[in-house]
Amino acid sequence: MSELAFFLKENKVKKDNVHFAATQSLVNADGEPLLWELRPVTTREDEAVREACTVYDSATGRFRLDAGQYMAKIAALSVVEPNLYNANLQNSYDVSTPEELIREMIDCPAEYQAFVKFVQRFGEVDVSLSERVEQAKN
Repeated sequence: MSELAFFLKENKVKKDNVHFAATQSLVNADGEPLLWELRPVTTREDEAVREACTVYDSATGRFRLDAGQYMAKIAALSVVEPNLYNANLQNSYDVSTPEELIREMIDCPAEYQAFVKFVQRFGEVDVSLSERVEQAKN
């Protein structure tokens, strides 16, 4: 096989979906936490979310990443099950977006932070320290 063949899409290693108990407050009939299925977010999806979450700060005249909104959108994109776009599920929590739904379903701050950190580690997505420093300066 030539060196080029290793670069072809069919030879690319795919990352499998994983399961994660996002909250202790949603349980099955046996009282065990429900497992959420998560998938890796693609580079293109990440770029689109990053662009959508970049805001202009009129006070400083600079653009900055809204890190909270960015991570909420990345987390929502990564969830396969439950279907966060399901109207019945959104209506049951009286919300209209997947990001709002996650915050309502995982309403314990510590669990939400653990979920977001898991998504970051799984997808190898992180808001860099330099971006955080830059945001603090702005």
